Amino acid sequence: MNKSKFIERVLFLLALSSISSLVIITIFIFEEGLPLILHTGLKDFIFSTHWAPTKGFFGIGAMIVSSLLVTLGAMILGVPLGLACAIVLAEFSSLRLRRLLKPTLELLAGIPSVVYGFLGVVWLVPLIRDHLGGPGLSLLAAAVILGIMILPTVISISIDALTAVPDVYRDGSIALGATEWQTVRRVVLPAASSGIITAVILGMGRAVGETMAVIMVAGNAIKLPTSILEPVRTLTSNIALELGYAAGRHREALFATGIVLFIIIMILNFSTTLITRRR
Repeated sequence: MNKSKFIERVLFLLALSSISSLVIITIFIFEEGLPLILHTGLKDFIFSTHWAPTKGFFGIGAMIVSSLLVTLGAMILGVPLGLACAIVLAEFSSLRLRRLLKPTLELLAGIPSVVYGFLGVVWLVPLIRDHLGGPGLSLLAAAVILGIMILPTVISISIDALTAVPDVYRDGSIALGATEWQTVRRVVLPAASSGIITAVILGMGRAVGETMAVIMVAGNAIKLPTSILEPVRTLTSNIALELGYAAGRHREALFATGIVLFIIIMILNFSTTLITRRR
């Protein structure tokens, strides 16, 4: 066996081990969680808002709504800011400034989520409580923190998508009399739309799966929120808070919650792949 064949087989085994790990995790989660879903019924499990596992009630509807609202709030705050930052760095700043700021912004992704949560508790929560009312620990606080946390993903991938657009597009637009902003808005952004959509979806996946920072600033009340200033509990927070002491059906319900999260993340990842290939 020559050296290249040996390396090829080693890489194949490494790739196979990664896929095997994913398959094992998937089987384990479904094996632990499916019995509870079959016992409770998919409709009652997904749409009921009554979560009292010690009394036999396993409705996660309120937590699904809370997770979606927190994620939506994070996208509303994070995507416009991240896209604007990417446009400035990719189209209107010098190459030296881009090379300096892009790695700096990407460092935000390396900050532990507990640090974001701590900063939210110390600064953001009192700010909301003093100026907007409510307990401060709220849907709004969680959305703001997650909006900041998804910025590195949105900015980095959007910059790569914008810089991948050929310069001939820009030169042709400017030669036809368009201004630099008109060129960006009507030529560059449509050409980079697949990469930007990918950035948004991956940022959404990061927001859906975040746990520690949300636990610290969301308030963790199990109810349907009627205001952005009310406390909420997300799916990830519920698993992290209760898995340590759960047993029996309660434990199965938390694994079933993990199945719901798993499916949501898989849908987002497949959507990213389909959009990228279609574009």
